Amino acid sequence: MGDAGLIVIGGATATGKTVLAIALAQQLNSVILSADSRQVYRGFDIGTAKPTPAQQQQVPHHLIDICDPRDTLTLAIYQAKAQALIAHYHAQGITPLLVGGTGLYIRSITQGLTMPQVPPQPHLRAQLMALGQQECYQWLQQVDPLAAQRIHAHDQVRTLRALEVYYVTGVPLSQQQRREPPPYPIWYFALAGGDRQQQRARIEERTHQMLAMGWLDEIRQLQAQYGDELPLLDTLGYREMRQYLRGEVTLAEAIALTVQHTQQFAKRQRTWFRAEPGIHWLQATTLEEQLAEVHSQRHSSAAEDNF
Repeated sequence: MGDAGLIVIGGATATGKTVLAIALAQQLNSVILSADSRQVYRGFDIGTAKPTPAQQQQVPHHLIDICDPRDTLTLAIYQAKAQALIAHYHAQGITPLLVGGTGLYIRSITQGLTMPQVPPQPHLRAQLMALGQQECYQWLQQVDPLAAQRIHAHDQVRTLRALEVYYVTGVPLSQQQRREPPPYPIWYFALAGGDRQQQRARIEERTHQMLAMGWLDEIRQLQAQYGDELPLLDTLGYREMRQYLRGEVTLAEAIALTVQHTQQFAKRQRTWFRAEPGIHWLQATTLEEQLAEVHSQRHSSAAEDNF
């Protein structure tokens, strides 16, 4: 295969990235670097579909549970940690796997985004949060329209970060991002996930699995430990289940809302990944076929490089 590089497995939520990545990492005697913006936070396990302890024992996992939920892990910090791990494993001749659905995390590595080194500003964030997400997003549209186009209107974490960078530096975040692609080979795969009906069925099944695993107890524990105002508790899935715990909706309604909003989120993820250059979309449906497709693509690209 040549020199050590990086295998990326991206794609929308509930498409089977974790299962494929573990099987592939076992075959290659490799490791997995998570590219999920919520799995970095300790305690947010079930609702983020974090690899289970049993799965993490099968293959070494990194960039999971590295941040306190009350803190903010900036993209620059994530990138620095991921790049250090990649360099560490390259020195051992190992090609690591970068796996997840957070497209910006992946792009920061594959395209070498240069991010502004602005530490979190707790007091500024508190003032912005007091204004509410709608007003903050409208303000972002005024001061950094390019960033606003890339950030969803309900994404409080990234909205606050973009405003934070603007207020501290006086320069829009979108103007501070440069690209310096890494020198090592990258094999970038994404899971297609089938048609809309298949996607909905998988999302619904996984939502029920999360509840069976004790998701509601996880939320109660997080509320007790960090308070109900913790921003991460207002993210996908946690928001809808908290509505049920407050008695605002029935459990069936909370499940339906979670499935609906997860489908919408998955659609935005697919749109993101379709716009990324150099991705090979895995159309195979069985794990064996997916593994064979990955190996075939890696061999063919290596042969082209050596031609």
